[in-house]
Amino acid sequence: MGVSTSRPCAPPGSRGIALVTVDFPPVNALPVQGWYDLADAVRDAGRDPDIRCVVLAAAGRGFNAGVDIKEMQRTEGHAALIGANRGCYEAFAAVYDCEVPVVAAVTGYCLGGGIGLVGNADAIVASDDATFGLPELDRGALGAATHLARLVPPHLMRTLYYTSRTVTAQELRQHGSVWDVVPRAQVRDAALALAGEIAAKDGALIRLAKAAINGIDPVDVRRSYRFEQGFTFEANLSGIADRHRDAFVGARGNPDATPTGTGTATPTAPRPPSNQPAVPPPDPPADLLPPSTPPKEPR
Repeated sequence: MGVSTSRPCAPPGSRGIALVTVDFPPVNALPVQGWYDLADAVRDAGRDPDIRCVVLAAAGRGFNAGVDIKEMQRTEGHAALIGANRGCYEAFAAVYDCEVPVVAAVTGYCLGGGIGLVGNADAIVASDDATFGLPELDRGALGAATHLARLVPPHLMRTLYYTSRTVTAQELRQHGSVWDVVPRAQVRDAALALAGEIAAKDGALIRLAKAAINGIDPVDVRRSYRFEQGFTFEANLSGIADRHRDAFVGARGNPDATPTGTGTATPTAPRPPSNQPAVPPPDPPADLLPPSTPPKEPR
């Protein structure tokens, strides 16, 4: 259980690949520390001079179900909300800023925080049973529209966001955001094969290419997501979020029966990463903040 990093030996051409695997049973809904651990693992892999590509995968039933609702509901106060916001921000940014390309190997469901991860990845290989979506409004949360907008056209993104509907891997492939769709048992091998093709390039050039491509992105995903988080604070401080989460958990009865993850930045126990203090991400410029956004968190 947790986040692990390995060096796959197969398929041929996998030299220079790091495989980062997330495993938080039963549904890969990550606790706060899990988001920080994931961020650390991806950053560490990207800094390794022998690595030319990172594959991000998950064990179990699905790729990611967002934030752990059970941990979230056990906590009180605003400090938990701040911890979850920072953890998600760090994990999403780590994937985007990884010094080498990141290939996401998606199986089953990819919800909430999972969209933040794959939306910031460089390539996606998915199983034929994979579904993608943001159930944020049904869970009293907001966020990751920034990342969903990298997967589908603008109007489809809005409709999916407002309705909390999901789309299939096949549909995303039609939009060009999923590279390949394969049977579930073949996803990891297909992702490693793509990573192997990338890793066969000159290591120094592939790092320059990643930096260059990030530099020409039309939207700053860090600042855009941070802007969204201001509204997540507002929903939580007003009590709206708690009402929706309580209703969701109560209606499910057994939260472990189905994916119980929530939005990309909802309250869970705040835990700083094990090897560094919890430093909040930079706040957006004042002119980008909505008038109703709460003040900055205490540092």
